[in-house]
Amino acid sequence: MTLFTLLKPGGVKAIASENLILRQQLIVTQRARKRAPNLKTSDRIIFGFLCALIRPNRLRKIAIIVKPNTFLKLHKALVDRKYRQLYSNKVSKPPGRKPPSQTLIDLVLEMKQRNPDYGYRRIAMQIFQSFDIRISCFTVGRILRKYGHSLPSGGGPSWLTFIDHMKDSLWSVDLFRCESIHLRSHWVMVVMDQFTRRIIGFAVHVGDPHGVAVCCMFNNIIAGKSPPEYLSSDNDPLFEFHRWQANLRVIEVKEIKSVPGCPTSHPFIERVIGSCRRELLDHTLFWNERDLLNKLNHFKHYYNETRGHGSLNGGTPQQEANPNTTVQNVASLDGYRWQKHCRGLFQTPIAA
Repeated sequence: MTLFTLLKPGGVKAIASENLILRQQLIVTQRARKRAPNLKTSDRIIFGFLCALIRPNRLRKIAIIVKPNTFLKLHKALVDRKYRQLYSNKVSKPPGRKPPSQTLIDLVLEMKQRNPDYGYRRIAMQIFQSFDIRISCFTVGRILRKYGHSLPSGGGPSWLTFIDHMKDSLWSVDLFRCESIHLRSHWVMVVMDQFTRRIIGFAVHVGDPHGVAVCCMFNNIIAGKSPPEYLSSDNDPLFEFHRWQANLRVIEVKEIKSVPGCPTSHPFIERVIGSCRRELLDHTLFWNERDLLNKLNHFKHYYNETRGHGSLNGGTPQQEANPNTTVQNVASLDGYRWQKHCRGLFQTPIAA
C-alpha cells in the first residue's frame, strides 16, 4: 500500500478514525445515565480531533449518539477562545462605576476632619467649587461611613423655591437676636438678594431696637449700593414702625410681606440666618458690637465667594451675580493648599 493511499481521506487513517469514534461512542453509551449520554471534556476533545480526519458524508453515518451540531459548537467555542485570548484586555475591569481615587478619598476625609459640621452635600459641593470635580453626595456618604464618620445630627425642613423670576429686583430683610459673652442682647439685621442668594450686608444694634434703629441699620447696609425695586419682609412688628415705612417710601422701595403664619413663604433669608447660627455663632463668642460685626462680615465674605450652594448647582452667590467674571483657578488633586475662613473656623482647598 502506497503512502498516498494511507494519507487520502478514504485511506487507513480515516478508517482508523472511524473505528476510534465508534469505539468511543460505545464506551459512552455503556455509562450509567438517566436520559442523555454524559459527555466528558476528554470525550469532546477526542471526537473533535477525530472528526477532522473524516469526510463530512461519512461523519453523518457513523455519528450514533453524538450529533454533528456538537462538533460545530465545539469548534465555535475553540474559535471564540482563540480570539478572546488574542484581542481581549489582559486585565478585566470590574463592572459598574469607576471607584473614587485614593487621593479624592483622602481629600473628603481631610475636609470632614477640618470642618466637622460639613454634611455630605456640603462636602460634595465644596469639592466641585474648588476642584471642578463632580462627586455624588452618596459617594461622600459611603466614604465617610466606611472610615467611621457620620453625618452631623439635625437638619431643617426643605425650603420652597419662589420669586426667582424677579432677578436683581428683590431683596429680603430680617432680624435675629444673639447674646454676647457678657449676656448682652444684640440685634442683627441681614439683607440678601433673593435671586443670587448673595448676602448684601449685616448691621448690629445693641439693646432693644426701635423705629429709628431699624432704619439706620438698613441704611447702613445699603449705603453705596443701588437699592432694589422690591423688599421682602415678614410680619414682625419691628417692620410696622411708621419711620420704617417712611424710609422705604423715600428710597422708593416697595415692601412685600410674607404670608402670615407660614415661615416657608420667606425661606431664603430664614435659611441664611440658620446657616449663620449653625456655622458661625454656635461655634464662637463675641465681646461687643464691633467684634460681632467683624465676624459677621468675615462670614459674609466666605458665604458669598467660597461656600458652594446646592440651589446654585454648587456655585457661589458671587458667581451667580457676576457670571462673566473670571473663574478662579481650579485646584488639582496633585497639588493644593488649604485656605482658612472666619478666623480658621472653615478651611477650603484652593490651587497651590
